[in-house]
Amino acid sequence: MMAPASLMVRLTPNVANDALLLFTADLAARLKVTRVIGIAASQPLQVYGSLDTYVPQDLIDRDRAQIERELKAAKNRFRAVLQGKVTDLEWRSTVTYGSLADYIAQQMRAADLLVTMPEEGGSLFDTSRRVGVADLVLRAGRPVLVVGAAVDKLDLRSVVVGWKDTREARRALEDALPLLKLADRVTVVEIASGEDVPGARARIEDVADWLARHGVAASARAVASLGDDAAQLSSIAEELGAGLMVGGAYGHTRLREWVMGGVTRDLLLRPARTSFLSH
Repeated sequence: MMAPASLMVRLTPNVANDALLLFTADLAARLKVTRVIGIAASQPLQVYGSLDTYVPQDLIDRDRAQIERELKAAKNRFRAVLQGKVTDLEWRSTVTYGSLADYIAQQMRAADLLVTMPEEGGSLFDTSRRVGVADLVLRAGRPVLVVGAAVDKLDLRSVVVGWKDTREARRALEDALPLLKLADRVTVVEIASGEDVPGARARIEDVADWLARHGVAASARAVASLGDDAAQLSSIAEELGAGLMVGGAYGHTRLREWVMGGVTRDLLLRPARTSFLSH
């Protein structure tokens, strides 16, 4: 991946987004990015039931007014926090009955990298403010940084690359290259079955050599699987003090649902550290 020229940051309406915005400002400064696009989306009140279900117009109007207030507040906060830190700011938002993830993924045609908070909690059926981040990662066609709600700066002292010899992992490594060049220490980790550890070691030594040729000093670490690869990778990252995890996003969408591998799911839903994902 060439150095990004523009970032997109997804704000959640009616939620404190200041840490995410400060993170984005710091990231833009490190990558020398001058353009940041803020984006937010909401769904209006939707009625489920029989065709003769009656919803008072006043309720519909109040819901729409609330959404407009929330989107305006998000826009104002975006500009207030980033003004003076980023040269070129742009805001995009919508109110749609469609998928919020689809809208944001479509808008990613205008940016190189998406910065977002992880999957929000709450009911899977409450989609009015909730964006399916898994859907977003699989549909965006761009790399995604998933940032914890309280994280306001990217920690690049130690980075762990979770390696599998797949297209997704190769794509993620190339996409993450501008960040890896800024890291103090990069460790490429492959978790393999016991008999495949020698093969894994040869593979990740190739990866470390490729990184070195791109100006990234990386070490390689092949370990035997203990059964739960997601937990094992997280434990290794903890041991190495990793502030960033890089990995391919493995999975596919299916009828508005998503199916993903265990490691990808943990990076999206339970991120103990910032995660960089490409699909």
